[in-house]
Amino acid sequence: MTAIDDIKARIDIVDLVSESVKLRRSGRSYTGFCPFHQNTKTPAFAVFPESGTWRCFGQCNEGGDIFKFVMKKEGWDFSETLKYLAQRAGVTLVPQTPERQAAEEEYSHLRTLLEEAAAFYAYHLLQDPAGREALAYLQKRGVNQESIAGFGLGYAPDSYEACLTHFSAKNYSAAELAQVGLVNERDSGGYYDKFRNRIMFPIRDAAGKMAGFGARILDPNDQPKFLNSPQTVLFDKSHLLYGLDQARKAIRDEDQVVIVEGYLDVIALHQCGFKNTVSPMGTALNEDQLRFLKKYSRRMVLALDADAAGEKATLRGLEMARQALDRSDEIGFDAHGLLRHEARLQADVRVTTLPEGSDPDEVVLSDPQKWRDILAAAQPIVMHVMETLAREKDLNDPKAKSAIAAQVLPLIEDVPSAVERDTYRQRLARLLKVDERSLEGPQRVTQRTSRRTSRLQQPPQEPVTSKPAAASEKQSHKMEAHLLNLLLRQPETVYQVNRALQIVNLHSFGPNDFENADHNLIAQLAFDGLSQDHMEPVDYVQTKLPEELEERFEQLTGRQKLEKEITEERMVEDFVRTVVNLRLIRTKESLNQLRFFQEEGEQADEDRKSIQEQILQLTVLRSRLDQALGKPVITA
Repeated sequence: MTAIDDIKARIDIVDLVSESVKLRRSGRSYTGFCPFHQNTKTPAFAVFPESGTWRCFGQCNEGGDIFKFVMKKEGWDFSETLKYLAQRAGVTLVPQTPERQAAEEEYSHLRTLLEEAAAFYAYHLLQDPAGREALAYLQKRGVNQESIAGFGLGYAPDSYEACLTHFSAKNYSAAELAQVGLVNERDSGGYYDKFRNRIMFPIRDAAGKMAGFGARILDPNDQPKFLNSPQTVLFDKSHLLYGLDQARKAIRDEDQVVIVEGYLDVIALHQCGFKNTVSPMGTALNEDQLRFLKKYSRRMVLALDADAAGEKATLRGLEMARQALDRSDEIGFDAHGLLRHEARLQADVRVTTLPEGSDPDEVVLSDPQKWRDILAAAQPIVMHVMETLAREKDLNDPKAKSAIAAQVLPLIEDVPSAVERDTYRQRLARLLKVDERSLEGPQRVTQRTSRRTSRLQQPPQEPVTSKPAAASEKQSHKMEAHLLNLLLRQPETVYQVNRALQIVNLHSFGPNDFENADHNLIAQLAFDGLSQDHMEPVDYVQTKLPEELEERFEQLTGRQKLEKEITEERMVEDFVRTVVNLRLIRTKESLNQLRFFQEEGEQADEDRKSIQEQILQLTVLRSRLDQALGKPVITA
């Protein structure tokens, strides 16, 4: 992940734009008045939170990402914007150096090793007779063949040298195997397999790239029950969520993420159609992980087993997910921590409790509807805590009532919404069968005044966002990268591309075809390089390129390989069709958004007429783009 990608992952575009634009939720986006031109009648400015993009459907007719928004708003260049957003996101900018480039190539090599390790373990599960016990265990737990293949499950042979010998024969060094956590070093010298006689769960990051492994025992006498890869350059369990690579689309579609505690729980739930489920890597779920999940949905449900959700856990603290898998199978529960995270993230975090003695996989495999009911019964954090405590206390005992109030009232005061605080206080009074006024302690007035002042200084909370269609944004990002790859490798090709576009009555290809801020800047430099004759265009780009974009430039020119024998004619055809497809995606997106504005019916007559005209123009353009795709590319 580059620094630019890291910044985009950490900064929520809704939070950023809301600092200068009053936004309100409108269907699958947020809308407001565009800050870049005068308009007080029609909110034609849209923000898509999960794809991290914005677009003005009014006079500006522009769009982009957080970088482009800040650059346009502040009048800064890319370097200034990058430094500002990096500081805001807490990202350290490290200049691209030969050493760093070599390190990234090494990381790629190590990921390849992990991919081969996953295949090695999968072979021993499915093809090696020694793996039959592991396969039988998975089948007993209800995991079918499709899930085994889909999650790449495997088996580590009961040997100290099976993995080491296999990969040594493939010319991987023992040091490389140790670097990714597949082997351990002996005190006396030499190495031995870290994972032995265990079911193997490949762990991938959100993009689907291998990071490491989780492993479960088969022999009850082995310890620990669960074992993860150690901390490596690729594996950091505090920043990974099991199953997220396969859950992202479902989380968006359901506008909800469910967090459970086990690998097999995730697999069983996905297998039964509940694909919006993830699990932490055996460590406390932290705010960075929640912030990352918030990109997909702000509605989060933490599914706890009955014991972990009980009074002991509540008193101990729910610091959000279970303790490390290699130490404990319990979930810790820190309600104060959850409330703080929920407030800072402007999310909707709820808690649900499983039937005593049941795991999510057992529930869903026996009765999928029961799992739906459990999720539907998920409660806000404060409600969950007060009802859990009430179930375990004698509510006829005044001291028990006092003890419950002493634990719950501080939680209520942590809630930022005054309406919610009053509602919870009323609920607690009814639960304890006491007068609500008795729950107002001596600090109540002071706290109320302090909170009122704090709230006046803060922007209003926005409602929970619903899911935008971010898949097309991801696709358009890839298309932009591919176009830049073509442009930087053969800059002169652009003249043939533009002739081909003109033949089908489409405007020329240029920097405006790139909405991603760094792509747009590199494209602008490439076109500037074509318009001068002092040096080669690509050399010109490298000379003028901001240091912060050198890594992106290397990615675009070095990691996307073209076919060795591709002809110029085929390259031009690929170029033209990618341009047309990219424009078609954005035209359809614009039409959908304009039609949404039209259906809201809040515009003045002149604005409604303007929207109708834009819809007509875009409909004509879409037809023209569709026709262009159906014709052969002519370059002369």
